[in-house]
Amino acid sequence: MAASELYTKFARVWIPDPEEVWKSAELLKDYKPGDKVLLLHLEDGKDLEYRLDPKTEELPHLRNPDILVGENDLTALSYLHEPAVLHNLRVRFIDSKLIYTYCGIVLVAINPYEQLPIYGEDIINAYSGQNMGDMDPHIFAVAEEAYKQMARDERNQSIIVSGESGAGKTVSAKYAMRYFATVSGSASEANVEEKVLASNPIMESIGNAKTTRNDNSSRFGKYIEIGFDKRYRIIGANMRTYLLEKSRVVFQAEEERNYHIFYQLCASAKLPEFKMLRLGDADNFHYTKQGGSPVIEGVDDATEMAQTRQACTLLGISESYQMGIFRILAGILHLGNVGFTSRDSDSCTIPPKHEPLSIFCDLMAVDFEEMCHWLCHRKLATATETYIKPISKLQATNARDALAKHIYAKLFNWIVDHVNQVLHSAVKQHSFIGVLDIYGFETFEINSFEQFCINYANEKLQQQFNMHVFKLEQEEYMKEQIPWTLIDFYDNQPCINLIESKLGILDLLDEECRMPKGTDDTWAQKLYNTHLNKCALFEKPRLSNKAFIIQHFADKVEYQCEGFLEKNKDTVFEEQIKVLKSSKFKMLPELFQDDEKAISPSSATSSGRTPLSRTPAKPTKGRPGQAAKEHKKTVGHQFRNSLHLLMETLNATTPHYVRCIKPNDFKFPFTFDEKRAVQQLRACGVLETIRISAAGFPSRWTYQEFFSRYRVLMKQKDVLSERKQTCKNVLEKLIVDKDKYQFGKTKIFFRAGQVAYLEKLRADKLRAACIRIQKTIRGWLLRKKYLRMRKAAITVQRYARGHQARCYAKFLRRTKAATIIQKYWRMYVIRRRYKIRRTATIVLQSYLRGYLARNRYRKILREHKAVIIQKWVRGWLARTYYKRSMHAIIYLQCCFRRMMAKRELKKLKIEARSVERYKKLHIGMENKIMQLQRKVDEQNKDYKCLMEKLTNLEGVYNSETEKLRSDLERLHLSEEEAKIATGRVLSLQEEIAKLRKDLEQTQCEKKSIEECADRYKQETEQLVSNLKEENTLLKQEKEALNHLIVEQAKEMTETMEKKLIEETKQLELDLNDERLRYQNLLNEFSRLEERYDDLKEEMTLMVNVPKPGHRRTDSTHSSNESECTFSSEIAETEDIPSRTEEPSEKKVPLDMSLFLKLQKRVTELEQEKQVMQDELDHKEEQVLRSKAKEEERPQIRGAELEYESLKRQELESENKKLKNELNELRKALSEKSAPEVTAPGAPAYRVLMEQLTSVSEELDVRKEEVLILRSQLMSQKEAIQPKNTMTDSTILLEDVQKMKDKGEIAQAYIGLKETNRSSAMDGHELNEDGELLLVYEGLKQANRLLESQLQSQKRSHENEAEALRGEIQSLKEENNRQQQLLAQNLQLPPEARIEASLQHEITRLTNENLDLMEQLEKQDKTVRKLKKQLKVFAKKIGELEVGQMENISPGQIIDEPIRPVNIPRKEKDFQGMLEYKKEDEQKLVKNLILELKPRGVAVNLIPGLPAYILFMCVRHADYLNDDQKVRSLLTSTINSIKKVLKKRGDDFETVSFWLSNTCRFLHCLKQYSGEEGFMKHNTSRQNEHCLTNFDLAEYRQVLSDLAIQIYQQLVRVLENILQPMIVSGMLEHETIQGVSGVKPTGLRKRTSSIADEGTYTLDSILRQLNSFHSVMCQHGMDPELIKQVVKQMFYIVGAVTLNNLLLRKDMCSWSKGMQIRYNVSQLEEWLRDKNLMNSGAKETLEPLIQAAQLLQVKKKTDDDAEAICSMCNALTTAQIVKVLNLYTPVNEFEERVSVSFIRTIQMRLRDRKDSPQLLMDAKHIFPVTFPFNPSSLALETIQIPASLGLGFISRV
Repeated sequence: MAASELYTKFARVWIPDPEEVWKSAELLKDYKPGDKVLLLHLEDGKDLEYRLDPKTEELPHLRNPDILVGENDLTALSYLHEPAVLHNLRVRFIDSKLIYTYCGIVLVAINPYEQLPIYGEDIINAYSGQNMGDMDPHIFAVAEEAYKQMARDERNQSIIVSGESGAGKTVSAKYAMRYFATVSGSASEANVEEKVLASNPIMESIGNAKTTRNDNSSRFGKYIEIGFDKRYRIIGANMRTYLLEKSRVVFQAEEERNYHIFYQLCASAKLPEFKMLRLGDADNFHYTKQGGSPVIEGVDDATEMAQTRQACTLLGISESYQMGIFRILAGILHLGNVGFTSRDSDSCTIPPKHEPLSIFCDLMAVDFEEMCHWLCHRKLATATETYIKPISKLQATNARDALAKHIYAKLFNWIVDHVNQVLHSAVKQHSFIGVLDIYGFETFEINSFEQFCINYANEKLQQQFNMHVFKLEQEEYMKEQIPWTLIDFYDNQPCINLIESKLGILDLLDEECRMPKGTDDTWAQKLYNTHLNKCALFEKPRLSNKAFIIQHFADKVEYQCEGFLEKNKDTVFEEQIKVLKSSKFKMLPELFQDDEKAISPSSATSSGRTPLSRTPAKPTKGRPGQAAKEHKKTVGHQFRNSLHLLMETLNATTPHYVRCIKPNDFKFPFTFDEKRAVQQLRACGVLETIRISAAGFPSRWTYQEFFSRYRVLMKQKDVLSERKQTCKNVLEKLIVDKDKYQFGKTKIFFRAGQVAYLEKLRADKLRAACIRIQKTIRGWLLRKKYLRMRKAAITVQRYARGHQARCYAKFLRRTKAATIIQKYWRMYVIRRRYKIRRTATIVLQSYLRGYLARNRYRKILREHKAVIIQKWVRGWLARTYYKRSMHAIIYLQCCFRRMMAKRELKKLKIEARSVERYKKLHIGMENKIMQLQRKVDEQNKDYKCLMEKLTNLEGVYNSETEKLRSDLERLHLSEEEAKIATGRVLSLQEEIAKLRKDLEQTQCEKKSIEECADRYKQETEQLVSNLKEENTLLKQEKEALNHLIVEQAKEMTETMEKKLIEETKQLELDLNDERLRYQNLLNEFSRLEERYDDLKEEMTLMVNVPKPGHRRTDSTHSSNESECTFSSEIAETEDIPSRTEEPSEKKVPLDMSLFLKLQKRVTELEQEKQVMQDELDHKEEQVLRSKAKEEERPQIRGAELEYESLKRQELESENKKLKNELNELRKALSEKSAPEVTAPGAPAYRVLMEQLTSVSEELDVRKEEVLILRSQLMSQKEAIQPKNTMTDSTILLEDVQKMKDKGEIAQAYIGLKETNRSSAMDGHELNEDGELLLVYEGLKQANRLLESQLQSQKRSHENEAEALRGEIQSLKEENNRQQQLLAQNLQLPPEARIEASLQHEITRLTNENLDLMEQLEKQDKTVRKLKKQLKVFAKKIGELEVGQMENISPGQIIDEPIRPVNIPRKEKDFQGMLEYKKEDEQKLVKNLILELKPRGVAVNLIPGLPAYILFMCVRHADYLNDDQKVRSLLTSTINSIKKVLKKRGDDFETVSFWLSNTCRFLHCLKQYSGEEGFMKHNTSRQNEHCLTNFDLAEYRQVLSDLAIQIYQQLVRVLENILQPMIVSGMLEHETIQGVSGVKPTGLRKRTSSIADEGTYTLDSILRQLNSFHSVMCQHGMDPELIKQVVKQMFYIVGAVTLNNLLLRKDMCSWSKGMQIRYNVSQLEEWLRDKNLMNSGAKETLEPLIQAAQLLQVKKKTDDDAEAICSMCNALTTAQIVKVLNLYTPVNEFEERVSVSFIRTIQMRLRDRKDSPQLLMDAKHIFPVTFPFNPSSLALETIQIPASLGLGFISRV
């Protein structure tokens, strides 16, 4: 359609305005072709007639729809022109507080003059890896795009930052470099990125100054190349500088300052090291006081000086060189104070001993007289002679200033060279990114040589920019295969030719400088003659002959010719330079040496190119006057060469443009001056970009997005399966002019304004649809209202009719009720009469039937009694017969039994003889039998004692009973007395009868008294009523007071509870903070540990010659105290083996902190060793003294000592085995006992007891003999063995160091002595016949028996004593109780006393009876137990007799029966331990940890199996009391887990598997530690498996730290997996199809360096969460730990989603809020399905939920603001304001958030104390805890599968 058709009524346009540049207006009527005037309505309410230009008839610019205002990219605007660009920038800057905007490939940055929180590391992380068009515009987005294109295209990049002074160029370049330093990191330990950033403070101090426009203006241009290696990590940098403003050193305009470094020096003059510089206040120096503004508000020069020095130190500039720099700078200041005195007009002089010059010479170490002379004279050389000519005062002053400028320029270059040398890397540079911070186009009232060079550079940059933009447009058209025509753009090559071509301005300037008498005036005339009227871009001012005008691309600039020649020559006298070169101050001559001789040569750059700040001349070798030629290169020529090299570099790279805009000249924050902004937009090329874009097809849509946006304009029949053809068909109908659009390969291209036209059609269609919807809804509402009224009328009618019906029903009910009452009353009368008659009849029948039944009963009774008599008689007869028969049978049995008893007696005699023989052969068994006999005797004695006590108690009981009987008799007497008293009562009753008569007489008197009493009573009642009323009032007051007190107490309680809750929460927060800090330290430690390992590997690769040394294991890198102790203890045991096993390992660099810790530990060990040595010496002295005593009585003392030591050692070693044997013996003998054989009265029992007695007596005799023989043998050993028993002192000392107390040392010493003696003894002298072995074995058995007897007797005695004490205590209590009862009974009346006494007596007897029954039960149990033991021993003896039947004669065998013996087979009882050899430890660790595949283990085996196996191995080492084995196994386990995680740390299954097993191992160490707190849930069997010898609390701490590190690594793996899915799944993907419409953005997005891998959806995230959860459950991870992992995952999802929402304007809309809330609900549903709602994961999504709600709520009124403030309590103020600023309507019907509403929100939230940080910390890891989770799995039931390859370990 034609453009004029868009100018209809109500269309909005832009018209020029002298104040606001452009003003908005609205058409009041349609425009028709040929109209000369437009009727407009302005926004201020005025009407205007706007006349069109009669020549061009150009219509005013159309205004974009409001929906497009505030776009991120200016090229996305439908109408591309200057007012649209200006308005869009203003809205974003003022209303939304957004300082960055894209304009095609250019980033427009507006200086806010305020610190914004958008440059933190969290923002850097948010932009890292993102596409440029996906996020909001930012300098970090440009930096990320450059970084990614460098990695993708392998092409060097450049970022060109330009703008006016004060626009923020330096800050933008600084942030770009900070981004590269943070994202890429450095490739070495040198921290190059820190050094690159550290160069900024140095360059700002020496190259920046305060100007009228900027407090920190860069007065030079710089190009920094940041070098990267093949892995795209920073390896170095190189800096080039351009056109330093040297004139500022000697002159500053009003309100300006010199370079910052001078003021920093003056502010630090009082420092001790600066006293030699003899500086003072800045106002004391000519070079620093001219501007009259020595102080910058808000800047402390002394602090800045400290930062500058710190940066110098970081860059490797030593203190001596720093002081040298400061000396030179101080000398420049003092040189500026040198004054001259005129002699005449052509000569001048310096006063003698002039102080400023004297100080300058002292600081520069030059001769005062010589410098004084050459400051006032100059040397002129001719062809034949040389003259020394005095100069005038003005010339001398200029020469002084030129010298100062030259020195400063040389120093500046030297510092730049040194910085480049420090930033230079020896590693080959693979690619680089250049950051160009250069001055923008400048125009002032007076423009000189500096402005000319600056504008010349901007002309070159603008030409390069135009060509690049045009090239990109051309590439886009060719890529989409659409026809394109040549776009006419401004070419500034003529202006460049005017400046730099032959006979151009620079060429003529250099020619005039070579002329002997050239002046600025002659040069101006040459310019006029050469270019005036010949070049359209060159003009001459009308009123001046010393100026010229150049038409630059941005504006016309008038340059004043005065000073051009002098600044271009940059002349300094050679003689002054020679004086400085002769200085004794070493650093000063270095500044003036040739580049190849300098200490810091400028050619030493990483790229190998010469810095472009200066190009040194290269004259022919040997030519005289080479030093003089150095200074004859003009500044213009140098600058042109540098600029050409810069352009070559930029053309060889891919450029990225940042245009900085200064919004106002007064540095007001967020204040926008339209005039100044337009000037800069024109100057920086932004409008040229807009013009180029508008000339073609600026709006570009993909077919899918076009279809989604304009689907409403299509009919159903127009929609085809192919989107491209559908779009073509629709566009042909909507836009008739085919030139207004083009169909590309993947996009549709539109001319300017066409998108606005389509948006208008779409809005009209939607408006019509909206009207139809409103019409339908309003009809529905009215119909609903009608139906509601109709329903109400029907309801009223229904209720009225119902009332009438109810009244009629009530009448009917009453009538029916009366009838029923009559019916029931008549029935009652008749029924009553009937019941009376029936009752009488029944009574008669009952009496008659009773009479008959009694007669029948008497008859039956008589018959029954007769039968009983017959039964008893017959029974007596039968019993008599039975007794006679029974007596005869018994007599026969007695005779037979007598005969059988005689036979049995013979057998018993034979058995007695065989037992005697068995006793000789088996003394040990008889000994045990005798011991049991003794125990039985003792039990009998005890039983007798108890019976005696029982008899005594019965006597006491009888005496008490007698007492009670006497009391009972007394009570009978009192009863008789009571009967007598009863007679007295009868007499008293007679007296009462008499008194009654008297009572009747007194009744009359009583009546009169009652009348008086009634009157008194009435008065009293009145008084009482009054008192009651008062009492009621008092009660009410009391209740009110009580209520008040209760309320106050309740309030105080609530207050205290709130305070308690707050304090508890605060303590919990503090605890979490401490835990988080500790875990962060662990994380940092693990990171440093990994870095250390990497460095160690790198050094291993770098060093080719192997060096012997000991490599420290990972366990020596601990950062906390427990790990330090752990590693130091390991070092003691592993030092020697590691040296022998790893001789080829290379020597690693020493860690100083670890070395100091180890040195401290060695010192402690040496002190402990010394203490142990002293104790050992003391014990040796005691032993020597005891030996001296033993020599006097060797047979007594020696035998006792040896016996005691042997007893201790053997008893300790045999104690456990003896217990096990005893338990097994008891179990074996408790089965199948024969009660008839072992009964106490049986003959075998008596014979067995006799044998036990004799055996015990004989055993005692043998014991004494063995002990005497043992003592004699020991004494003989001492006599033979030499006295010196300490054969190996070193081994003893190592063992002694591990012992803890003196007793342990002494015992070890004695044992060592005995071992040495026995090893050195000749066995053949004392053991010729083997007697020693027999004696030793017998002694061991005796010791075992004695020890068991001693322990059993001790226990029995203790039990008996305890029982007796309990009995005594119970008797005492009983006695006290009886006394109390007696005292109570005496106080009672006689009847109650008798009853109470009987009750107490019954209670006492009952208790005694119960006690006796308990004692009887205990005795019965004891008897049964002894019977069982006797049966077992009898059975054992019988079995042994059967085994000896072979030695008995055949005749005896025939006589005695053979008893079969059953030998039961015992099943092996496992103890839950695993045994392995020391040499198999590495194999165990390798198979169980290093080579284990988690996937197979998790599926096929029980969860936590490796942890159980490792703990069972630890248990066995603990059981063996082998501390070295325990330490070695735990150390190897920890180091192997670390190694596995380092190797496969990116695999989620591996990390999850080892986190689960580490936690299970930790829980096992706690569960079986023996501590009561961890044993509550154990079974008795599990408590038996507890560790017995070692306390592994320190290792538990180490394992806990390891688990924390694994958890943090797990979180990092989760984050890496989820990170790519979150933004796409939670924000970009439309889960609810059709809700969010696509906004017309123009698709001016940048390309991404990462190929499109397919979009992720919410289902992808849920599937990944399911995968994580199932893996953790398969691995048996603790449920509480799973909850913490899920909480961390949801926090990452919420934080990343919210951060991207806050940085993406296109995502802040109402429909996107609905999508987010739906996605969050799906995540919550997942939590419910997994039963994880109580994990705290939902709470982590609260900020995201509130942000989504904020996008959907109303945002207009104050009530809405209040609701938002109360709703968004999880969001910070900055986040709320950011969301409101970013809120973007997708359709025209939505409204933007007004600025006033945002201000209201800020006012309401100003008191909220929250973090100013904008983004959430997505890297935050919640502190993890490992709640104790005991296992119910029994260790002895665990089976080791063969698939693990652990056949070398065995179950114990």
